[in-house]
Amino acid sequence: MTPILLALMLTAVACVIAWYLAIWALPVMVFVETFSFVHATETGFFLSALAAAAMALLAVGLVLLVLFKARNPILCLTARAVFVIPAMIAGYAIVHGVTHDAIDSAIALKLLCGTAGLVTGIAALMNLNGFGELAPPA
Repeated sequence: MTPILLALMLTAVACVIAWYLAIWALPVMVFVETFSFVHATETGFFLSALAAAAMALLAVGLVLLVLFKARNPILCLTARAVFVIPAMIAGYAIVHGVTHDAIDSAIALKLLCGTAGLVTGIAALMNLNGFGELAPPA
């Protein structure tokens, strides 16, 4: 009983952390992948970090540009999905990393991690909608 309660408490803490960091999921994932790709070509560390930072800023800038300027609802929905899906993956991964040793049941672990990913995705969507309120009225 104690490991289950500990897992639930750690999950709640991880969800709170993921809730506040959900807005950073897309730029962090783009940064890590771009850095890995550029650094694998034997480019120096600083040039790889500079290219990765530029791509992370470009990714967030493109999502916000599409949300502010696009009139097509499908394009806006796609931009929101591009922003929310990395947050959902990060929420799932953070809770799985915290609780995978505490919960023996694979089904319970998947349900718990999936719920945490969903909550984190909702947090990212709420943060993104907060940015959307800054857009000028159409």
